[in-house]
Amino acid sequence: MNKVLFKHIDNSSLIVFRILFGALIFLESVGAIFTGWIRRTLVEPDFTFNFIGFDFLQVIQGEWMYAHYILMGICGLFVMVGYKYRISMLAFTLLWATTYLMQKSSYNNHYYFLMILSAIMVFLPAHKYASIDAKQNPSIKSISMPNWCRLVFIMQLLILYTYASIAKMYPDWLDLTVPELLMRSKSHYVIVGDILQQKFVHYMIAYGGILFDGLIIPLLLWKRTRKVAFFASIFFHLFNSFIFQVGIFPYLSLAFAVFFFEPSIIQKLFLKGKTLFSEEHIEIPSYATVFKTVFVLYFMIQIALPLRHHFIQDNVLWTEEGHRLSWRMMLRSKSANTSFRVVDKNTHVEIRVKLEDYLTKKQIRSASSKPDVMWQFAQRLKSIYAKKGMDIEVYVRAYVSVNGRPSKQLIDSKVDLASVKWNSFKHHDWILPSNLD
Repeated sequence: MNKVLFKHIDNSSLIVFRILFGALIFLESVGAIFTGWIRRTLVEPDFTFNFIGFDFLQVIQGEWMYAHYILMGICGLFVMVGYKYRISMLAFTLLWATTYLMQKSSYNNHYYFLMILSAIMVFLPAHKYASIDAKQNPSIKSISMPNWCRLVFIMQLLILYTYASIAKMYPDWLDLTVPELLMRSKSHYVIVGDILQQKFVHYMIAYGGILFDGLIIPLLLWKRTRKVAFFASIFFHLFNSFIFQVGIFPYLSLAFAVFFFEPSIIQKLFLKGKTLFSEEHIEIPSYATVFKTVFVLYFMIQIALPLRHHFIQDNVLWTEEGHRLSWRMMLRSKSANTSFRVVDKNTHVEIRVKLEDYLTKKQIRSASSKPDVMWQFAQRLKSIYAKKGMDIEVYVRAYVSVNGRPSKQLIDSKVDLASVKWNSFKHHDWILPSNLD
């Protein structure tokens, strides 16, 4: 294992990736400001649906988030040029983790991926060439890196893509139900809107998606198929960028290609003045045992997290329990008819809740179909009415359709959601059975 992890290889790929990564996280940060995403998601709402247990993050929600993202953008620039690299990378990681954990209305797996990727980058020697740090302190300059710096990306991508492929192997994806629903919402696109409604496009998305996710990493690793796989990646990710508009993440995915091509190719293309490292050298650090333990444990967790929904009662498409952190991407479409009612425990007076008085349109969609968000909103209502001197119960009537199926009741309308406890590791009995095929 020492020979695999600690063998030194040329570091051109990591240096180029650092520059690309820094530029992309800068664009992600400033883009969130100029597109109005921060205003809609973190400023206008009275509160955000944070990850359960991170309620304390609500204190920074509001206008302060503009400064938060400006600081992230500065960190991105510093990472790109390699200035105070580790401090800048750590600061970005903490800032991004904060914004990730403080809201779920705009959740997607890409945000989670950027958080763990940023954390990994903190520990990588990505500033040891073509950086201000190396210029100011020549003693750190290096043209090589341990092989684990490359392996950590390949293994993380292999886990991500493999689970993404496996997750698509279920009836609603294989019979084209989900691809059709996804493309139906794109029918208004100029020129391509009608094309996206064609059956062959749905087949391409459904089965091409499974094949791409399942095979792309092995094909990039194999020299004979590497170039073809790379061009397939360009098409796949540009298609996702145009159709689904998922920010920097298609381009970040393409940036990983530097770890699959030969170092000599990367060096010639991007770092012509750099000497290519070609020695046979293994350097085992004093902390090797601790490192190997952490390395193995990290990937064991990454492999285990996407499996947890199999150990929770009922279908994850219905309950959402175990959905997050699992690389389950674009697998379901939900519509809902949901209402909340508040009952005063003392007077038994019932009050119908107008969701528009408390939530944005995007938050209403989450609070109408996702049990954990419903529970959080019930806790929010309880807090709001407590300030008015009222002790209340909160009941939910929710009928939800999954992937175009007939609507069914999701929540037991006789259960007071304001009084039940949340448990992140087990099924909640107030979520009614799905009976999904």
